[in-house]
Amino acid sequence: MDPEVLHFIQLLGVVLIVLGALFFIAPLLFEKMPSLERIPWIILYVYRTDGFIFATSPILIIVSIASLLLWMLRWLGKL
Repeated sequence: MDPEVLHFIQLLGVVLIVLGALFFIAPLLFEKMPSLERIPWIILYVYRTDGFIFATSPILIIVSIASLLLWMLRWLGKL
């Protein structure tokens, strides 16, 4: 196999391991930080119920949808 492909697969593996660790550690950190509700809701929205914590960023979702729409318009040749 080409060394460049092996390097890419190795890098992808490391990135996926780091993301997995972050997904595992993030809920533990959110439980220890009760002051997250003071952050403006447009930057960070935290939903807590019965030991379940969900956190997201509405502004990142809005930016992602806008960039997806721009990409689709360019792909269709409308922009």
